[in-house]
Amino acid sequence: MKHRVAGRKLGRTSAHRLAVLRNLSTALFERERITTTLAKAKELRPFAEKLVTLSKRETLHARRRVLRHIHDRRVVAKLFDTISARFAQRPGGYTRILKLGPRRGDNAEMAIVELVGFEPSFVKKKPAAEKGKGKPQKEAPPAPGAAAEVPAPKGPKEKKTAAPKKTTKEDKPKKKGAAMKERVVKALTRKSTQGEASPKSATPKGKKAPKGK
Repeated sequence: MKHRVAGRKLGRTSAHRLAVLRNLSTALFERERITTTLAKAKELRPFAEKLVTLSKRETLHARRRVLRHIHDRRVVAKLFDTISARFAQRPGGYTRILKLGPRRGDNAEMAIVELVGFEPSFVKKKPAAEKGKGKPQKEAPPAPGAAAEVPAPKGPKEKKTAAPKKTTKEDKPKKKGAAMKERVVKALTRKSTQGEASPKSATPKGKKAPKGK
């Protein structure tokens, strides 16, 4: 007959199995959401909920009974101060199991164990800087008692002085060419003046001019 064999062995001895449940319940109360195998999650659920029920009593005896399984005093203080106050009006069902499917490698069924009321929000919040980009900001209306500001009269506009133009290579005088032209002109004028002052004879150099009789 199948008597007194309820529960899961989890492949461990009784002392090892109790240590696993204590560690899992400590992590659950500290983080309020853990991931483990489905078999461990189903064994953890009644163990952790009994500790939550004890924390709702708020007596020294109840605190010592919880400290027997949870050895972290900070987690025990959180359990008695925060978690028990959250479930004060709830008669039971403090945890929730969410199946995740098989794990890669050994194909073990995985699950999430979380406390009720600790549902994370997956909606992404837009930063304030991005929200103000699309819409132009409206100017606030003036107060009823405040006097309207009169704009100051605009003075005459100052004329901008034109900047001097930069001289290019073409605009610059060609010094060498002009000097050569002046020299050539002077030489030609000198020759012309000398020719007019002493004209040469029209006879050729080799022949003598005939003498008069």
